[in-house]
Amino acid sequence: MADSIPRRSREQMRADTKARLVNAARRAFAAEGYAGSAMDAICADAGVTRGALYHHFGGKEGLLEAVVHEIDAEIAARLEAEYKRHDDPWEAFRACNLLWLEQARDPEIQRVFLRDASSVLGQRMRELDQQTSIVEIRDSLTALMQAGRIRQVDPEAMAQMINGALVDAALWIAAAADQSAALERALAAADVLMDGLEHGAPARQ
Repeated sequence: MADSIPRRSREQMRADTKARLVNAARRAFAAEGYAGSAMDAICADAGVTRGALYHHFGGKEGLLEAVVHEIDAEIAARLEAEYKRHDDPWEAFRACNLLWLEQARDPEIQRVFLRDASSVLGQRMRELDQQTSIVEIRDSLTALMQAGRIRQVDPEAMAQMINGALVDAALWIAAAADQSAALERALAAADVLMDGLEHGAPARQ
């Protein structure tokens, strides 16, 4: 009696093809940048046809968006793990903001997430930021205000300010000749910003 070998479902095959394309694109974008990465080379690395790339992602830009979503999810997981390391929610919030700056030295995050994604995806990258980072910052600020840990301020506006400051600082670190020194300066500046939010900080006259 012949062994019964279960066939992979169509959904499993689709998922496998998509994963191979994303992995190949991620390697290419990190090494060569978006502009320097050829679709034929990505497809060859993934072992699929160009038609498969167009079918699943619509083209090179859609593939970049998938890579960005994957990196964003990994960053979020690292931030969540850092948050859980702290018993105090305010200290956890501060630590997560500092960790985001530290990740600006990662070559893949620099090239793919901070530079190429912003220039190529434009508004879609902004929308991703609105749906993830800014929502998480806003919700954390709201909880901290309700707990009396930080000063009362519009949480949506403050989330926009903090996120914008962190992203710009990350880009500044990535472009610096001495990234370690730039990171230390940015971390010190971020501490000052966080001090201003803390409950009991003097109000502006």
